[in-house]
Amino acid sequence: MTTSMHRAQAQAARLARWPQRRLAHIPGDYGAPVIGHTLAFLRDFGGLMTRRAAQYGPVFRSNILFQRTVTLLGPEANEFLLRDTEHMLSSRAAWSPVLDRLFTDGLMLRDFADHKFHRRIMQQAFKKPALAGYMERMNPHIAQALPNWPTGRSFRFLDQVKALLLDVGAEIFLGLEMGPETARVNQAFVDEVDASLALLRLPIPGTKWHRGLRARRYLERFITELIATRRKGGTDFFSELCRAAAEDADAQLTDTDVMNHIIFLLFAAHDTTTSTLCSIIYALAQHPQWQARLRAEFQSLGTDTITHADLERLPQASWVFREALRMHPPLPTIPRRTVAETSWQGYRLPANTHVHIVPLHTHYMPEYWSEPHRFDPERFSPERAEDKQHPFLWVPFGGGHHKCIGLHFAALQSTTFLFHFLRRFEVSVPAGYRMPALQVPLAMPGDGLPVTLRAL
Repeated sequence: MTTSMHRAQAQAARLARWPQRRLAHIPGDYGAPVIGHTLAFLRDFGGLMTRRAAQYGPVFRSNILFQRTVTLLGPEANEFLLRDTEHMLSSRAAWSPVLDRLFTDGLMLRDFADHKFHRRIMQQAFKKPALAGYMERMNPHIAQALPNWPTGRSFRFLDQVKALLLDVGAEIFLGLEMGPETARVNQAFVDEVDASLALLRLPIPGTKWHRGLRARRYLERFITELIATRRKGGTDFFSELCRAAAEDADAQLTDTDVMNHIIFLLFAAHDTTTSTLCSIIYALAQHPQWQARLRAEFQSLGTDTITHADLERLPQASWVFREALRMHPPLPTIPRRTVAETSWQGYRLPANTHVHIVPLHTHYMPEYWSEPHRFDPERFSPERAEDKQHPFLWVPFGGGHHKCIGLHFAALQSTTFLFHFLRRFEVSVPAGYRMPALQVPLAMPGDGLPVTLRAL
C-alpha cells in the first residue's frame, strides 16, 4: 500500500508540472492578461459562473487563480466528474497546488486505491454506533453553552457558533476540554483557510501564506502530542481512528497519517458546519414561520435530549438543512485534473486539464428547481422531491468515490444545535437585511451575520 500511495503522489506531482495543453477548441476565453477572471472569482463566483454560462453554454474555459480551467455545468457533468468510473480524474492533482502544504494528505488529497484504503479505515469512526455516541456527548455541551449567549442585542452569529463548534469538536473529535487553547486553535484554522486563496505564496512574515504555514506547524505539534495517549483508548473520534488503524491487519497508518487526517477532518467538520449553520440561521431569521415549525417539531419529541434515533422523526428539520445547503453549499466548486485524455459531451479534455463542476450553479438551475432563489424547504418533501430528478442534482457533499465521509455527522450536529437553540431562542436580523455571502473558499457571511436573540 505504501508503494501505491507513493505512486499516486508521484503521478500527482508530474501532472502539476506538465505544461497546460491548448484548449482552444473549447468555448470561452481567459480574461484579462495574467490574472484572468481571478478578481471576479473572488468577488462573486456564482455570478461569474452564471454570466459565463449564459455567454458560452454549459462547457467553457477560463483563467481562475492563474490557472486555465474548464468548467462543466449541470447534474450530468456532476455525475461525470464525481463518479469518474474510469479513474481518469485526479483529486490530488487538482487540490494539491492549493491545499497540499496546508492540509497535507487529507482524504480529499488522495486518489484511487490510496484514497480507498484510507477511506475504509476512517469510515470506522463514522459508523452508526459511533455517530450515536458523538451525538450523546454533544447534547450537554451545547445545552450548557447556549444560556451564556447574549440576548436583546445584536452580535455576530458566525463568531459565536464557530467558537461553540470548536469546543464541541475538541471534545467529540479529540476528547479534550480546550480551555484557553480554544482561541489559538480556532485562529490556526482561520489562518489555514485564508492561506488557501493566497495569491502571493512566499513565506514573507505578515502575509496570509506565512500565517497559514505557521498555523499548520502549530496544529501538527498540537495533534501529534496527543496521539500516543489516544492509541490507548477513549470514546472520541481521535481514539476511534487510532483504534481502527491499530485493529485493521492491513492498516499501516503512521502517526503522521493520523495527524494529517485529524487536522483535515477538524477543518472539514468545524468550518463546513459553521458555514451550514450560518446559512440555516439566516434563512430562519428571514422566515420566522419556519422557526415555529421546527420548534413545534422538536417539542413533539417530548424530551430535553435529542438522540440519533430521533432524527428519523424530524422530517422538516431535514428539509431545512437540505434547503440551506442547496442555497449555500459550503464548497461551491469541486475540481479535478485529468490523468489522461478523456472527453465530455464531445469536448476533448487533454491530459493534465484542470476541470471543475459548480454545485452552486446546479443548485439554482430553474429547469430543475421551482423559484430557485426562494427559501422553500418543502421542495425536499416526498410530495415534491425536486432533488430526486437526478441523483447528482443536489451535491453539497460531492458524490461518488469522494463523497464527504462526514455528511451524516454534519446533519446530526446541525440538528442537535437547532434542537437546543430553537427551544430556547427566537432569532431575528435587522429589517431589510441581506447577508453578504462570501462564496470562496467556503460559503460564509461576509459580515459575520448580525443577529438578535429573544429568550423564550
